[in-house]
Amino acid sequence: MQLYHSHTGLPETARGAAIAIGNFDGVHRGHQALIEAARVAAAGGPVGVLSFAPHPRRYFRPDDPPFLLTPGAVKHRRLEACGVAVHYELPFDAALAAQSAESFIREVLVDGLGARHVVVGFNFTFGHNRAGNAALLEEAGARFGFGVTIVPAQQDEHGMVFSSTAIRQLLDTGNPGDAARLMGSAFEIEGVVEHGDKRGRTIGFPTANVALGETQRPRYGVYAVEASLDGTDWWPGVANIGRRPTVDGLRELFEVHLFDRNDDLYGKALRVRLHHFLRPERKFASFDELKAQIGLDAAEARALLGAGGEAGVADW
Repeated sequence: MQLYHSHTGLPETARGAAIAIGNFDGVHRGHQALIEAARVAAAGGPVGVLSFAPHPRRYFRPDDPPFLLTPGAVKHRRLEACGVAVHYELPFDAALAAQSAESFIREVLVDGLGARHVVVGFNFTFGHNRAGNAALLEEAGARFGFGVTIVPAQQDEHGMVFSSTAIRQLLDTGNPGDAARLMGSAFEIEGVVEHGDKRGRTIGFPTANVALGETQRPRYGVYAVEASLDGTDWWPGVANIGRRPTVDGLRELFEVHLFDRNDDLYGKALRVRLHHFLRPERKFASFDELKAQIGLDAAEARALLGAGGEAGVADW
């Protein structure tokens, strides 16, 4: 998949696509419906996605806590897996925020990208003060010669609408299973493994400490997880996200204990899929009590993930 951070100076191979527009945070099943509509409209031609970085919410509300379901590289990988040929990730800055809807259509979609067809959701808005909408795109398409598809709200068999907001709410309440149903795959946290205080190895459960960055924080607590370096081999494990109230309660950490592994993971990017929420984090009276509970957590995670063997053999 080709990635471009500008709408100007593009090679001809990057112009003339059927383009789905949106933030695409999560690349969930609703977003996938937009991409599929673009694929149909492309009729064998290139399929593109136009998104923005940083997320407009981060631009307008810079003090918000981390909220991204799919930061940078994660979004790019998921879009590629959906068959997107070209990803236009435009910088969302003061100039773009101030650009009128009409100017965006003419300068970005028509002159810049040479859009052959545009696909948006029914509630899509754009341009300064969100003055542009799907109806304006349809009118502009008739003038400039590009097609427009407006995709209605998409929902699952239970009537739950696919949306990034709904997925965040599910993660906030410790429900990674339903979040995965809306996303179309398990929610992942991807980050570089950093050196920690190595306290876990002293109680038989060494952990890889994964940097969280701008990723949405799920509910603090313990999860049954799988982790991978390359996305092909997935290793079962148990993870805790929170502030470790038994230790100091000061630092937010994501600690992953992998079963039956003895790999040097420092400095490597680790992908961690959250499958089951086991319990909220809590403060224990002693490290012995904490160790006993982690043993129970590991056994429960093994059972849920169908992993056999013994916990506590990895060593970072």
